[in-house]
Amino acid sequence: MPTRRDHSMESDNTPVLHMRTVWISDLHLGTPGCQAEALLDFLRDVECETLYLVGDIIDGWQLRRSWYWPQAHNDVVQKLLRKARKGTRVIFVPGNHDEFARKYVEHSFGGVEVMDEAIHTTADGKRLWITHGDLFDGVIQCAKWLAYVGDVAYETTLKVNRHFNRFRAKLGMPYWSLSKYLKLKVKRAVSFISDFEEAVAREARKRGVDGVVCGHIHHAEIRDIDGVLYCNDGDWVESLTALVEHHDGRLEILDFSERLLLQPMRQGSTRPVALPEPQAAAMLVD
Repeated sequence: MPTRRDHSMESDNTPVLHMRTVWISDLHLGTPGCQAEALLDFLRDVECETLYLVGDIIDGWQLRRSWYWPQAHNDVVQKLLRKARKGTRVIFVPGNHDEFARKYVEHSFGGVEVMDEAIHTTADGKRLWITHGDLFDGVIQCAKWLAYVGDVAYETTLKVNRHFNRFRAKLGMPYWSLSKYLKLKVKRAVSFISDFEEAVAREARKRGVDGVVCGHIHHAEIRDIDGVLYCNDGDWVESLTALVEHHDGRLEILDFSERLLLQPMRQGSTRPVALPEPQAAAMLVD
């Protein structure tokens, strides 16, 4: 499992990665599956001009079933608010799990702007539509009760996965996601992902933009779909991924789980050293 940061090491708080824009989604704060400690490390290591929170930041569905809110989840919220206070533009686009926040669109809380959707222009002039993506999920729109059932099943899978990975960690083996494996192996799940991506790209084309950034399906990817740039920033439950824009407009997916596992330790610290150059989990877009 990702190595935890020693929160007393204040000298380690200097950002190492300087980006123009960062997109993260599907944090699912309020659930045991949230990788809050790793997320805190990422937020400390990355400095950016604009930070997009692309939905499912707080899991209202889970919190209604059973309250779960450890200190690390509170620390994540405080860190996001601190970034907003220090000059980062923080934009929150709610998803289906935090749909309660859609009542507050066009409001600002602690410097965090709440938007139903957004348009981002990259440094090299690409116009990207920002949306969580749940509106293109037929299960969410047509059979919400089935989505709730699926959410419970998903949480059970994550629970089994946590126990499995504790055993793997004792053997010195890296983190492995059972749910992610099933998504990529089960034919119906693969078909759902493909249909979702094409539906979102089709809507982006109708809107006359160059591309789209979304989350929702917990599957990080950057690819061209019939001339539309499709970007999914992944999640912080299974993948620990984020989408970033460099200062020249290049887009990249960072896989923070790999960096945490492979990086050497700082002398006298319990947390890994952030790499000076981010490692891509997907492709660079020039």
